[in-house]
Amino acid sequence: MILSGEGYDVTTASSGEAAMKFVADRHFDLVLTDLKMTGMSGLDLLKQLTDFDKSIIVLLLTAHGTVDSAVDALRLGAFDYLQKPYDRDKLLETISRALNKLTNLDAEIVSGSAEMDKVKKLILKVAKSNSTVLIRGESGTGKELIARSIHNNSLRTNQIFQAVNCAAINENLLESELFGHEKGSFTGAIGEKKGLFEVADGGTLFLDEIGELDISLQAKLLRALQEKQIRRVGGTREINTDVRVVAATNRDLLKMTQEGSFREDLYYRLNVLSIEIPPLRERRADVALLMDYFIKKHTRNTNRKISLTAEAKRIFDEYAYPGNVRQLESAIERAILLCENDTITIDDLPPEMTNGTGAAAVPSGGGEYFKLPPEGVSFEDVERSLILQAMERTDNNITKSAKLLGLTFRTLQYRLEKFGIKRDGAEEEEET
Repeated sequence: MILSGEGYDVTTASSGEAAMKFVADRHFDLVLTDLKMTGMSGLDLLKQLTDFDKSIIVLLLTAHGTVDSAVDALRLGAFDYLQKPYDRDKLLETISRALNKLTNLDAEIVSGSAEMDKVKKLILKVAKSNSTVLIRGESGTGKELIARSIHNNSLRTNQIFQAVNCAAINENLLESELFGHEKGSFTGAIGEKKGLFEVADGGTLFLDEIGELDISLQAKLLRALQEKQIRRVGGTREINTDVRVVAATNRDLLKMTQEGSFREDLYYRLNVLSIEIPPLRERRADVALLMDYFIKKHTRNTNRKISLTAEAKRIFDEYAYPGNVRQLESAIERAILLCENDTITIDDLPPEMTNGTGAAAVPSGGGEYFKLPPEGVSFEDVERSLILQAMERTDNNITKSAKLLGLTFRTLQYRLEKFGIKRDGAEEEEET
């Protein structure tokens, strides 16, 4: 319940034997297991997991009387152990640290383009400092991957990397998520909780979708960055923090400062160092490399050898990818699941890649992605038209429309209000 509530995809098993059956069927990043169990013990499960897939991280839960066995487990390759009764925050911190290790091993910027070579060189330059970094780029370009690369190449690489999506958490809860809260500070605060600034102390805190941060929280974030201190919700004492903040956005923050929706002083505090990630359509040399990477990723621990027909490969090579790298991976994953005889054909591709609508394939040999008429167009009219089409296609479901457009829920809400688009019967619930 704790892990599912934090957004992890969790599968439960009633025994070590059942766990191994699950692991044989699909890949898991981490296994959290009791040490003493009926049948297969936690140590035996650890040994079998290590023999089966050395990339799986194992954490153990142990009672006071079995700590020695847990220490033995560390020698056998377990990442760490938690002693019962465990603290919720300690559990989450340990799992985050464990998955951070996994990311450090697996994360790589797959590219062969000159555009991304410039980005990688810039990463190495900014990584060694402790200054804040602002990463800018369209949705799906891999801003979190860049943030992790900055952390991995920094002096904080052995400390925690903690990420939070500012658009995915209700603004009333986000302050508590960032700065923590004291017991009884609000309804439901049954105990004290450390915020992410405390959890990531000594490491890196990645604030994704920073442009969606409520204006009231912007002042508190600015103070945390300037003073290196935070105050929990309902608290009275200042808590010192040593956190390197990396922020990311797909919005024009400078324009937002002019409109009054983003604090100018916070913008300049975040934008000490800046990295711009080019969209995938501007680095075509990366498409084939990313395709190969994602095919290997989604066939890991299988014997499948995936190939593509010439027509399917042509469409992948020429498509404009309005959803960028995230869209490419999704298309590859879908095609692998649907293809027969391990050969991806045009029928296995998402409809938007083959029906010629929206941001579809670019002309062979490169060229323009959208034909601009001689008289020009109104960009706002084009944007409004796309939003109306998405809302119509999803029966006014804002969450689904936002996904189609590659926007966050709050960003689409803002644009609906901006263009005066009525939302009669619209689905208002934000996806969590």
